[in-house]
Amino acid sequence: MKPLISIIAASFISATCVGAASAEDVQKKQEKVAEKQQDVKEAQQDVKEAQLEVREARQELKQETTKVAVKQAKATNAQMQRMSRASKIIGASVNNPAGESLGDINELVLNPESGQVVYAVVSYGGILGMGDKLFAVPWHALAWLDDKEYYTLDLDKATLAKAPGFDKNHWPESSIHWDQQREEIHQFYRIAP
Repeated sequence: MKPLISIIAASFISATCVGAASAEDVQKKQEKVAEKQQDVKEAQQDVKEAQLEVREARQELKQETTKVAVKQAKATNAQMQRMSRASKIIGASVNNPAGESLGDINELVLNPESGQVVYAVVSYGGILGMGDKLFAVPWHALAWLDDKEYYTLDLDKATLAKAPGFDKNHWPESSIHWDQQREEIHQFYRIAP
């Protein structure tokens, strides 16, 4: 019986040791899993931060690209507005930034004292020249686009239809009449006279 008790005791001690060793292994494995979970959380946080940095960099790039495009357009516009033949301007198309046609430049209005172009008269609407409405658009509200070969006016068609205008048979006859319309025109286009 003593050998049986010895075998049972040895088995019990062995099972206890194996159980303790197994518990230690489980605890170590749990610690490793917890460490890996923490590593994953940190990696996920790093990814989120990297994504935010990428978004911010894209936004900055977009702003810089817009600034460059505006600067180039202004330079081209300034060059075109400084010197161009009237015959190249009259008849030129006017589109909005979306590329929709807003009409054509029908005429140029000059300041007789300075000799500078004050307004481009844009013809819009009607069919085959009948029923057209004319709009005196401040010259500085137009931008020339070399690559598109048309002037751009930052308005949509519905807004242009509401702009102050006149019938092609009822032009302002004198500088007094132009002066009377000037304030309304410049307020509408948000351009300083």
